[in-house]
Amino acid sequence: MVKDRIIGEWMDVLASKAPVPGGGGASALGGALGAALGQMVANLTTGKKRYADVEDKIQESLAALQGLLPEFLDLADKDAQVFAPLAEAYAMPSETEQQKAEKERVMEQRLLAASFVPMEMMEKSLKVLDILEFLGEKGSRMAVSDVGVAVQFTRAALTGAAMNVYINTKAMKNREKADELNQKANQMIAVGTQKADAIYGQVAEQLNM
Repeated sequence: MVKDRIIGEWMDVLASKAPVPGGGGASALGGALGAALGQMVANLTTGKKRYADVEDKIQESLAALQGLLPEFLDLADKDAQVFAPLAEAYAMPSETEQQKAEKERVMEQRLLAASFVPMEMMEKSLKVLDILEFLGEKGSRMAVSDVGVAVQFTRAALTGAAMNVYINTKAMKNREKADELNQKANQMIAVGTQKADAIYGQVAEQLNM
């Protein structure tokens, strides 16, 4: 599991010819880093008299991020788990019509399964961005730059995961389902990147004052 591995070891495998981890795992790790940095900001804010009026919301944000971080790490593992059967499906024989039909059936199932994992990454990235938006406005001013960094990691998780959705839907024969997934991904990209860029811009403005 990702959470049990030394980061240098994981990076070595990422850089190798091994099929996993790949872009999906890296995207999930980006989301985990964004959630971790958000937790740091919340931890630096909670218990401070200056932020007493938002203490309850800070605690709520901290708890949410504590739940999201391990979920991103789990998704990194799930991304690897769904890739293996998909790779096997690509290698299925297709010499006869029966083999072709069976390969197509299995491919559709596994392409769909492989699309659900990055879609979930995108959904969780949006949740992190919502929390970072609040922390950027109400969190400790000493850690506002870390909100900006967290936003960029989370933005990368969002847009990176979308690439894994698109590569799978591109190969689907069921274009109606593929278009449905693409539209959902496109909508999340539009909402998430706009929010991420706005938060980052606000943080940069505070730091440049």
